[in-house]
Amino acid sequence: MDLGIAGKRALVSASSKGLGLGCARALAEAGVHLVMNARGADALEAAAADIRTTYDVDVTTVAADVTTENGRAAVLEAAGQPDILITNAGGPPPGLWSDWERDDFIAALDANMLTPIALMKALLPGMIDRGWGRVVNITSQSVKAPIAILGLSNSARAGLTGYVAGTSRQVAPHGVTINNMLPGVHDTDRIEALDSATAQSTGLPIDQVRADRKATVPAGRYGTADEFGQMCAFLCSQHAGFIVGQNILLDGGATNATL
Repeated sequence: MDLGIAGKRALVSASSKGLGLGCARALAEAGVHLVMNARGADALEAAAADIRTTYDVDVTTVAADVTTENGRAAVLEAAGQPDILITNAGGPPPGLWSDWERDDFIAALDANMLTPIALMKALLPGMIDRGWGRVVNITSQSVKAPIAILGLSNSARAGLTGYVAGTSRQVAPHGVTINNMLPGVHDTDRIEALDSATAQSTGLPIDQVRADRKATVPAGRYGTADEFGQMCAFLCSQHAGFIVGQNILLDGGATNATL
């Protein structure tokens, strides 16, 4: 399918690895030029070089922490006025409700709620002026069904979801859509870290932890960054202009809900 977005420009944050990289690759496959951001310069440059070679698109890289004011300023300066924005940031650490203090919540809100909001506030006006734009926020399945050990993530991402619910409907008349993608268990560094933490806390072998987690997914496996990226690219396409303010669950059926 021709997504109709060849030649457009996208800012993809946290895109050197994992789901962010999956989104960057899928957009590049559709002919979209990229501004890629991540904290680690080496991994970022390697990912960008591979995308340039594979898809023959322009790729600008910005090694910076987008969750900081200075990092966002550097990313936004390099991005200019992109047509597409993909927000993404690593989730906060797992734990128990009794582990977290105010500073822990502030850090989670900064990374997973306030940073996406700041990026949207900076870029939505240009999209509105041009009469076309796409924003996709990578959140979590925990927005749909909370995960007890991810209380920090539950809280911050739920706040972002509420913001998007209202904002998306205000910008939709201008040809701009905002939607969220809610990943379940995908085979990324984030899930590897969570599986390792579970193995350490339970004493189980990591292979057993992974097998037990896969058994909770009706699809019987972990998702891949590539298939996640393809859904992201579709939401950014010319064909998705009537999808507004939605939370797209990609979890292999793990969330047991009718709606």
